[in-house]
Amino acid sequence: MSAPQDLDDLVVENHDSPDAPFTTPLVVKLLVAATFVVILNETTMINALPSLMRDFHIDERTSQWVNTVFMLTMASVIPLTGWFLQRVTTTTAFTVAMATFCTGTLLGMLAPTYAVLLVARAVQGAGTAVMMPLLMTTVMTVVPMVHRGRVMGNMMMAISVAPALGPTTSGLLLELGSWRLIFAVILPLAVLMGIVGHRLVENIGEPKAGPVSWLSVLLAGSGFSSLVYGLSNFGAGTLTKPVAFTVLGVLLVGAFVAYQIVLQGRGAPLLDLRTLRIRTYATAVLLMCAAFMAFFGAMVLLPLYLQDYRHLSTLRTGLLVMPGGLAMGLLGPRVGKVFDRVGTRPLVIPGAAGLVTALVLLSQVTDLDTPYWLIVLLHVALMSCLACVFTPVFTLGLGALPPELYSHGSSLLGTLQQVAGAAGMALLIAILQSRAKHLALDGTDRAHAFVGGLDWALLTGAGFGVVVFLMALLLPARSPSTAGAAGH
Repeated sequence: MSAPQDLDDLVVENHDSPDAPFTTPLVVKLLVAATFVVILNETTMINALPSLMRDFHIDERTSQWVNTVFMLTMASVIPLTGWFLQRVTTTTAFTVAMATFCTGTLLGMLAPTYAVLLVARAVQGAGTAVMMPLLMTTVMTVVPMVHRGRVMGNMMMAISVAPALGPTTSGLLLELGSWRLIFAVILPLAVLMGIVGHRLVENIGEPKAGPVSWLSVLLAGSGFSSLVYGLSNFGAGTLTKPVAFTVLGVLLVGAFVAYQIVLQGRGAPLLDLRTLRIRTYATAVLLMCAAFMAFFGAMVLLPLYLQDYRHLSTLRTGLLVMPGGLAMGLLGPRVGKVFDRVGTRPLVIPGAAGLVTALVLLSQVTDLDTPYWLIVLLHVALMSCLACVFTPVFTLGLGALPPELYSHGSSLLGTLQQVAGAAGMALLIAILQSRAKHLALDGTDRAHAFVGGLDWALLTGAGFGVVVFLMALLLPARSPSTAGAAGH
């Protein structure tokens, strides 16, 4: 294992100006490419559910577990990554993450039973959970403050384009073969990235020795996974199970938080919650949670509408929602450059206002004969507005933390995003189903009852957008350190 390099060898000299020449460090480029591959996998199985139902003789609700177990694993593992990333070198963390992901992908490709496939998805999720905090922590460590916006923008391009391409890619592959082909295509890409990254990723900083609190691991894993599972089951039947798991998750997460406060007094928390004492970071976390509730809700509502009530194939559905994801990704670097120049508020406040407007318009025009071009246009507008929110808020929130808390801050942000995404999807689907059922009981036909429920769900998403807008008003233009750098 190579010795950790000095940061001066990795960070290009900061000329105190966003206009100064800057080259993104190789370690960041490699991590972005690898993260793109593992996140692409997150949404590829959405279109494969009918195939899984036929091959394994399972019902629709059981087939959803192939996606649910991935999310549960992410929510369970991400809280541990803050501790993990401080205890191992960058190369080790990358190698462990990619090796874990590749193992899960190979197991998924060969899975003889549905139970084995679920285990494979859990293993994939564990590897993916390490990559995002590793990437964010590395960017915050090696990129000068005045250039973080553009680098974060490039990072967000990969992160947002990958989920958009997932359903389209899987739709095309499913036209060519079985669902196993999805794993077969991703596996060599992941292996290649793992080998290249292992050889070229530089070590950043010195690992810190320290014991792990296994009680914290147990409380975090069981608490966050129970909470996500409970939230994701609202609207799927009776309320007994989702309420029980949600309450259990809240209690366990509460116990985890209380125990971390105790461990902080001893200097050895699994997840350092001092990050939440920093106002700018705490505000950014709340804003991102509200934005992800709207984002994930829209991601699940539109494909449901296009496939079930406009009767489009999975491939055509993926092609229709792809322009929005591409717009969000391609705008990322441009938004980052603008952020480096003007700060947060000129981007986030208009972006939040546009988010609300796009969701309200979608709720008003979505019908059984709405032109597809109009749906695509509004979806592109929605994703573009989210691009104006995500990159600046990510950069501002993490930039407000001291370097020793970067890994904990990125881990906490990633965990809460998973919980918020699950909550957003669950709430919007529950509202859709409840309103549709009420309209059906009043005599409305099934199709128009669904559209009525969809309208209410989209308006609720707009309500999340209002929260984003209000939180944006509380954000500073820049974190204090960034403002100082930009002012030279």
